[in-house]
Amino acid sequence: MSSEKQPLNALIVRAGEGVQDAVDLGDGIHASKGISNSYLVTTPGGDLLINTGMYFEAEQIRARFAKVSDHPVRAIVFTQGHPDHVGGWSQLVTPEVETIAQANHGDVREYFHRLQPFFARRSRRLWNRDVTRVDPLYQPPEPVLTTTFLDSHTLTLGGRRIELYATPGGETTDSLVVWLPAERIAFTGNLFGPLFGHIPNLYTVRGDKIRSAIGYLHAVDRVIALRPEKLITGHGEPVSGEENIRQQLTRMRDATQYLRDRTIEGMNAGVDLWTLMGQITLPPELDIPQGHGKVPWIVRAIWEEHAGWFRYESTTELYDVPASAIWGELVELAGGTAPLVTRAQAHLAAGRPLQALHFAEIVLSQTPKDTAALNIRLEAHERLLERSGRENFSEVRWLEAEIRDLREDGS
Repeated sequence: MSSEKQPLNALIVRAGEGVQDAVDLGDGIHASKGISNSYLVTTPGGDLLINTGMYFEAEQIRARFAKVSDHPVRAIVFTQGHPDHVGGWSQLVTPEVETIAQANHGDVREYFHRLQPFFARRSRRLWNRDVTRVDPLYQPPEPVLTTTFLDSHTLTLGGRRIELYATPGGETTDSLVVWLPAERIAFTGNLFGPLFGHIPNLYTVRGDKIRSAIGYLHAVDRVIALRPEKLITGHGEPVSGEENIRQQLTRMRDATQYLRDRTIEGMNAGVDLWTLMGQITLPPELDIPQGHGKVPWIVRAIWEEHAGWFRYESTTELYDVPASAIWGELVELAGGTAPLVTRAQAHLAAGRPLQALHFAEIVLSQTPKDTAALNIRLEAHERLLERSGRENFSEVRWLEAEIRDLREDGS
């Protein structure tokens, strides 16, 4: 997959839709395509399984790989601790299989386990049309690790040397890459997100910890230093050619470095967060796609990674009374909702859907069925969706969900 813009549906393999065999990637490597792909590296002395998919994908993964290898799986490696990488573990592991992960794996799984109801509600909001077989209340057995490492680890299967390197700047702090030095093949999982060649997603709309920009830069540099001839990611097709890979990784790194530098410069100059989110853009030579991450979100993630949530804009940020607590009084002082609706309509007419949304949401906090405010809210979301160019899949899914709910409510 190149850095060209990909259609939104290129990201998603809908669970249960269509049946296909494992895909032969050459060099004794096979892929089972799923929500995130699993890979089988075959050797005469037993096979390596990289990631185990979601819990409901496990039997399909087993069946696909059984058709291409009759060797037993000797080791399972997780490139990160997200559910779509580890969920099928309990169904695919056997007592003689070594399960390997980076040392932060337990911490990553702990917060995903503890926050599952919270994350499930958010994920359903965005992905309920794409991943239809997920039971948000079901938690498969947690992987039991037999081997962990801090920075690097090496194993040999059937004479095949396999090296593991920690890359904590990926989507999780337990991110790692699997490196086959003889073949110069790197399995990077979702280190670079689901769309290779795109700007990183330092903050996910569905919710997760903010990811470190400088950690990402170090991780990209670590992969560049391997000089891979083939890059096999968590989604999509392998990326081939040492020079092609180096060029794309360099642009991804340099674009992220540029955004980090401009954000820190703005912070040091006393520029507020909202202004930086609106002003910072990528220069033409680094203007890579934003299908997963989005530049203003990256700016905010970098700001909050370094400075936290207190922006020094108002004392009220330190306490538990949000601005919305006085919306009712504002409506009363305005003489009712009508003046606010009129102002929202004026903003919408002037091409300012976000300002219109602010006013409409004040009105709806007091009169949730206000038809005019609901129509403004619907039109504002439709305009934001049109303005987005439908490039960033999380932004599109969120706006579509809001529009769908408003239409279903009869606005």
